[in-house]
Amino acid sequence: MRHRVIMVLAIVTVLLGGVMLVPAAYTRLTGGDALASIGSIGGIGGGEKVPAPAPTPPPPPTLADAPVSVSFKGEFFSWALMDRKTGEISGAKNMTSTNSTESMIKAWFASDYLHQLGDKPLSAERKRQIDTAIRDSNDDAANALYKANGSAKSITRMIKTCGLTDTKPGTVPGYVGWWSFTQMSPQDAVRLGDCVADGKAAGTKWTKFVLDEMAKVRGTVKDQQQRSGGGHWGIIDGLPESITSQGPVSIKNGWTPLNYDGNWHVNCLAVTDKWSLAVMMRYPQKAGLEYGAKVCASVATQLVTPQPGAALKVPQQPVGKL
Repeated sequence: MRHRVIMVLAIVTVLLGGVMLVPAAYTRLTGGDALASIGSIGGIGGGEKVPAPAPTPPPPPTLADAPVSVSFKGEFFSWALMDRKTGEISGAKNMTSTNSTESMIKAWFASDYLHQLGDKPLSAERKRQIDTAIRDSNDDAANALYKANGSAKSITRMIKTCGLTDTKPGTVPGYVGWWSFTQMSPQDAVRLGDCVADGKAAGTKWTKFVLDEMAKVRGTVKDQQQRSGGGHWGIIDGLPESITSQGPVSIKNGWTPLNYDGNWHVNCLAVTDKWSLAVMMRYPQKAGLEYGAKVCASVATQLVTPQPGAALKVPQQPVGKL
């Protein structure tokens, strides 16, 4: 019996020694890397830790609803912004109030003509009219397109096609039927911008062409003639490079100093694949066109998200007290 106990103890000793020798020998053969790797699994041991995933970069800057404050001196000021992904419209409390469209509506005349043209070729003369009506805000070219579209029928078609709810033909005494006196709200203006950009206005074939023309608007507030004028100002000047570098910004402004009320009527419209923004106003003519251009720029700057810096200041001195 005693011999058996001694034999069992001897066997156990040998087995325990072998278990302890195997990992030690394996460590010498592998340099310890294997066991370190085994130890790192599940957080066991002191092996190398798996690096944490890189943080998700923030979305690129865009325009989004935000408080807007301008020290505006004039008869009417309003703005609206559409998120083109959701269709949601935000803006000033009076964004359903209206202003005369002036040249802003010329983008519709070009789109309406091309939609009716369809797959037929665009003549050189009509292309020239579209180019100059949009890029140079040429009144004669716009009149030709308006007439080709059926005149007042084009306004009716715009209201129906773009789902406008506040827009009405002009009714100012002495100017009834003039396309420039069409009354439109900022809410409807951003719908018009969306209507041009999503293809409803010009149709699939011509939409990119119209948007490209609007992105090529040229001339400053100082480049003004009797029947045309520079229109590259306003919202576009309030956008940082971090937004303008994302893709084309298509614009069409409208502006006229009117004798019947003594005001500048100024409208700014800009649209991208993400948003549509409109700013509309009336203020005394002595303030000049530059005043309205800077108001439009200031609104755009204040809506940039995230904010890159302070918003532009709107000059008040040229306007004075009303």
